[in-house]
Amino acid sequence: MHSIFYDSYHHFIYTLAINLSANQGIMKIKIIGIGSYIPSKEVRNTDFDKHVFLNEDGTPFAYPNEVVIKKFKGITGIQNRRYADDQYTASDLAYFAAEKTIENAQIDRESLDYIIFAHNFGDVKSGTHQTDILPSLATRVKNKLGIKNPKCVAYDILFGCPGWIEGVLQANAFIKSGMAKRVMVIGAETLSRVVDDHDRDSMIYSDGAGVSILEASDDEAGLLSYESATFANEEANFLYFGKSYNADLDPDIKYIKMYGRKIYEFALSQVPCAMKSCLDKSGIAIDDVKKILIHQANEKMDEAIIDRFYKLYDKTAPKNIMPMCIHDLGNSSVATVPTLYDLLIQGKLENHEINKGDVVIFASVGAGMNINAFVYRY
Repeated sequence: MHSIFYDSYHHFIYTLAINLSANQGIMKIKIIGIGSYIPSKEVRNTDFDKHVFLNEDGTPFAYPNEVVIKKFKGITGIQNRRYADDQYTASDLAYFAAEKTIENAQIDRESLDYIIFAHNFGDVKSGTHQTDILPSLATRVKNKLGIKNPKCVAYDILFGCPGWIEGVLQANAFIKSGMAKRVMVIGAETLSRVVDDHDRDSMIYSDGAGVSILEASDDEAGLLSYESATFANEEANFLYFGKSYNADLDPDIKYIKMYGRKIYEFALSQVPCAMKSCLDKSGIAIDDVKKILIHQANEKMDEAIIDRFYKLYDKTAPKNIMPMCIHDLGNSSVATVPTLYDLLIQGKLENHEINKGDVVIFASVGAGMNINAFVYRY
């Protein structure tokens, strides 16, 4: 009797597992709304002409800023970047983008089950360096949106620059598990307020927000596969909070710092492999990929990542496979990928378009060190 019950129970569990697996294989989530907020304050490379840039040991460079800026543009591709107006914080930028996204998705905001806000430094008011994350930025956006539904759960995630993609992967899990039907994922940051003006890397960073709304897909569109990883051994502190290079400034005030060469080498060795693993799991052939939307960190690095990714398939990267917005918008961390996608959807990226059924790879790398990617059919 015990044996019959035991066998029947395990047959039931086995059958349930197969059905759940099959259902998860069929169900996909798709982006039904996208929006971004690009600040109006434009800062050009020439605006850094009078900055006093210093080496890590506090000594001045042996060449003028004109040379510093020229080298910087040659490596990063950045010519301009955008900074938020003084009266706005990261949650304000997120709110502006969220309103656009709700309009784009044409949904009732009260139907949102989750609001996931990816950032790294919280709300930093202009002229200060203190982060403010109480209450959470997600809660602030929910409040600004006027959402009354208490079952719309709002929370923040800290995952470096790949935070928006990680938020999408969490939305995928919520929707597939039945915990949610509709999720808003936000990426917003004001990096211009946490940089050391004496560090030439400060020219990289910018401000912005990108927002998406996701729900279950009833057609071929949606997320097909994903990868996510954290490398936290010797890589953990490649990006960190450190004191200014100017020894005369308060050493207790910290700024975003990075070991650029180590990050570059790490990204080239790990990101292409994650992208390949993700694509292979999707069952999509490399030749069927139409666009690759990668975190806008550094033009040369992104180009090298794409080249190495295609070499893993013994192929050469096609022209126009990788749209970019870093030249005019700089690196706004978690906001770069959703902003890039929004610009692509709107047809605002010269020589780039996307059509129904196109396969896109989203990928990012950043502080942690974290890497993630997902394959998506538009």
